[in-house]
Amino acid sequence: MAVSIREREAGDRERLVDLFRQLNSHEDAIAHDRRTDRAAAEDSLAFVEERLAERGGIFLVAELAGEVAGLLVLVYETDCIYIREARRRFAYIQDLVVDDRHRRHGIGRALMDAAEAAAKAAGCRRMVLGVLAGNAAALAAYDRQGYRPYAQDLEKIIAPEES
Repeated sequence: MAVSIREREAGDRERLVDLFRQLNSHEDAIAHDRRTDRAAAEDSLAFVEERLAERGGIFLVAELAGEVAGLLVLVYETDCIYIREARRRFAYIQDLVVDDRHRRHGIGRALMDAAEAAAKAAGCRRMVLGVLAGNAAALAAYDRQGYRPYAQDLEKIIAPEES
């Protein structure tokens, strides 16, 4: 079946909430710190919508057989002043998720290709994304698409969580 990529529409909301819930659950299995309820998924959607409104970007969905099977949120950012001006504006992949039932069928790659085209059209010279440590499948997929390590965040828990 052919995958089609388009911008999100108002009627996609319920499906997008479902996908954000899948993403939060997937990442919780790795990081053990995600909220996985419906409210968290709704908050995730609201957060990316606010970010897009503030910074600009594009919210893409992949459609397969009339169903939204994946999403990608691309936000335009400006890097620190000490970065060379030609590289300062970049496209950041805020979120990417493909429905569990449709993974490993090229949907993520189709979304990434469409995001790259949008970023180029917006004048960006580079794309950046973040990956949770331990998400080996995502790291391998991004490596196949030409992404290379650029920076690394480190974390240290300095106080226990309150119950």
